[in-house]
Amino acid sequence: MMTVTTLLKEIADVGRDGVRGGYTRPVYSSAETELREWFRAAAHSRGLGVETDRNGVIWAWWGEPQDGALVTGSHLDSVPGGGAFDGPLGVASALSAIDHLRQRGVQPSRSIAAVVFPEEEGSRFGVACLGSRLMTGAIDPDRARALTDAEGRTFADVAAANGLDPAHIGHDPSGLARIGQFIELHVEQGRGLGQCGPSVAVGDSVLGHGRWRFLLSGQGNHAGTTLMEDRRDPMIVAAKIILAVQRLATSTPQARATVGRILPVPGGTNVIASRVELWLDVRHPDDLVTADLVQRINDAAAAAAAEEGCDCVLIEESLSPTVHLDPALRARMALALPDGRVLDTGAGHDAAILAAVVPSGMLFTRNAEGISHSPEEHVEDADAEAGAAVLADVLEALL
Repeated sequence: MMTVTTLLKEIADVGRDGVRGGYTRPVYSSAETELREWFRAAAHSRGLGVETDRNGVIWAWWGEPQDGALVTGSHLDSVPGGGAFDGPLGVASALSAIDHLRQRGVQPSRSIAAVVFPEEEGSRFGVACLGSRLMTGAIDPDRARALTDAEGRTFADVAAANGLDPAHIGHDPSGLARIGQFIELHVEQGRGLGQCGPSVAVGDSVLGHGRWRFLLSGQGNHAGTTLMEDRRDPMIVAAKIILAVQRLATSTPQARATVGRILPVPGGTNVIASRVELWLDVRHPDDLVTADLVQRINDAAAAAAAEEGCDCVLIEESLSPTVHLDPALRARMALALPDGRVLDTGAGHDAAILAAVVPSGMLFTRNAEGISHSPEEHVEDADAEAGAAVLADVLEALL
């Protein structure tokens, strides 16, 4: 049996980011493609049948593909400069859990599939959980095909270059019918499990969250010849928006709001920007509060733009409501770890998208310092192995 730690060591050098630190593995990049091939090879070495569906989801089958299967897995793409565990831990644990079950002599009464969903982070095309959104019909295929990356390449073109037919992406009822229950193990992205006690928890709910993009337009000009009073500088508007985000989110209990990316055009040191794009992430357990907070941020942005003689447009890129994972499935999972905790999470996951149409649950493996989406993300070897063993216990109980 191969341990989770050993599996992760096999991919430890794939996609390392020498500038940011950590790993940069956007979907269908050379790094993420190498990881997809690693998963296929690991599945084949276990005698699992491997197929890639029309939305780019990879399925590795223990048993024949069938409706109502028990499915587990996660993703392999990352945020820029992300950690080693966000995504790959769940994929490696799925493979290791199958090893555990085989070592125990379990003969599954129905097929089990380990899966990899593409573009969970949304770091290349801007929409998180794109693979599961396509599968469930949560995103219009035409919109997905038209999404562009930083180089201006459309998702349709990139998908075609990686063996998919863009004309056939989208809602996949037959694929969904294969999922009797979906269990996603993921590194905890917080400190709910602390540094002692049980190392694995059952997921309860996923906070509502969304991504928005501000388009700020002003007047590009020379930094040395344009007087301060003559400027229409969208970077000033962006700065005011960032401060408004911090102020408004801090005054809203349980809210989290972040500006993590800004793109000035043309981006020269001695050039006043003509346009700035700014990305906003907002999360809250109450979807009405999320909507209200975004509206207040947009109002503040409009006022800041007017003050600077600029234009401001807000575009919604993705929005996911608060999701309460299947309570019956959660209760059955909890029986497999009676001493474990039940946790909510502020991070988005494919399980939350699938939960709208199939019974879905989550397990979280301890991340003692609670740091994620960072090179400092860390899971102790013992906790990683405990997580895979618990996943195997859950799968066996559900069989």
